[in-house]
Amino acid sequence: MLNLITKNPQSHQSILDEIARQGAVQMLVNALQREVSEYVADHASEVDSNGHRLVTRNGKGQPRKITFGSGQVEIQAPRVNDRRDGQKFTSMILPPYLRKSPNIESLLPVLYLRGLSTGDFREALSSILGEGARGLSPGSIVSLKRSWEKEFDDWRKLPVTERFVYVWADGVNVKIRIGEDKRLCLLVIVGVTETGEKRLLAVEPGYRESADSWKSVLKSLTDRGMQAPLLAVADGALGFWSALEDLKIFQDTKKGRCWVHKIANVLNCFPKRLQGQVKSLLHDMMYSETKSDANMSRKRFAHLYHEKYPKGVDKLEKDWRELTAFFDFPASHWQSIRTTNPIESTFATVKLRTKVTKGAGSEKAASAMAFKLLLEAQKKWRRIRKPEAAQDLLRGVVFRDGVVLHSLQNQEGVA
Repeated sequence: MLNLITKNPQSHQSILDEIARQGAVQMLVNALQREVSEYVADHASEVDSNGHRLVTRNGKGQPRKITFGSGQVEIQAPRVNDRRDGQKFTSMILPPYLRKSPNIESLLPVLYLRGLSTGDFREALSSILGEGARGLSPGSIVSLKRSWEKEFDDWRKLPVTERFVYVWADGVNVKIRIGEDKRLCLLVIVGVTETGEKRLLAVEPGYRESADSWKSVLKSLTDRGMQAPLLAVADGALGFWSALEDLKIFQDTKKGRCWVHKIANVLNCFPKRLQGQVKSLLHDMMYSETKSDANMSRKRFAHLYHEKYPKGVDKLEKDWRELTAFFDFPASHWQSIRTTNPIESTFATVKLRTKVTKGAGSEKAASAMAFKLLLEAQKKWRRIRKPEAAQDLLRGVVFRDGVVLHSLQNQEGVA
């Protein structure tokens, strides 16, 4: 097989796909065999009047086609003859009417948000899963979307019981096909719990620059039990900041600006021939070891450019306090809290849409699909580095330049 792959590079994908499908078949068959063996063994002592076992193997069932992430495979599940009154063997691994792996549903919101209409799903999924993929008809997809909308509505009402140390906020634009406005902004908030886990907190349609839109989102979270985080990170252009200031509960939440957005905005004030040099200087500030070092780099930047490019210098300096807020938090968390990357990276496939995509159907559908996309992404989100430092923050430990300065316990000891 290795020789075949080397001589015919175009066959790489088809061979790998087939290996994945066969591997899925083998793993599933092995698991089913073990399940049946254990079931039969558990009831080996149960016999009839002639001493014959009441629970025995009974060959294989009819072939069934099952859809997995690796494609469609054909399975013959082992059968059990259970002659006990009122008893019947039912596989927990492969229930009688299962035709597709639940994980296949994670593909659908991604494809939908990328602009596929309901009628396009069959062709798109067939190219991924193989011809003849079952259980993925337009009707079943419409039904799934309805269930996602209900799941989304229920999720928006759940109490917020976890304690959040950090939150990121961003407004993400998606296209929709229905309604006068063909663009929809989704207001998204993601948080970090005291154990370092990242959680989706909000996905709501609204206006990116509107303080009222963001205030509604934040009010919903606090009404459901959310406590104020220690730090909020977002782009400076959002109405999020005005909303945060209007709600008294967030008065002690520190404000952090996203460096990625800021660097892009500053670069727009410079000619292309200077942008490489300017970007390098901005990175020096962003990745400084201490706030003092960052301040020195900022002053050097201002000295170089304030006369010819004052707008660029002003854009940097007006948010300097917020841009350097991360220095007052654990250095192990800096990579996570300098930007809104957790939201940006998740929505990369939505933001970078091509002209040929058609967009999600409606505001309600787009919101529900984004919710499903983020829930799928959340399963793969990694905890922040050294999550125990998040608990230190909540206990009152003070950090400066990323390292512990003192804690409340130390203060009490001195007193």
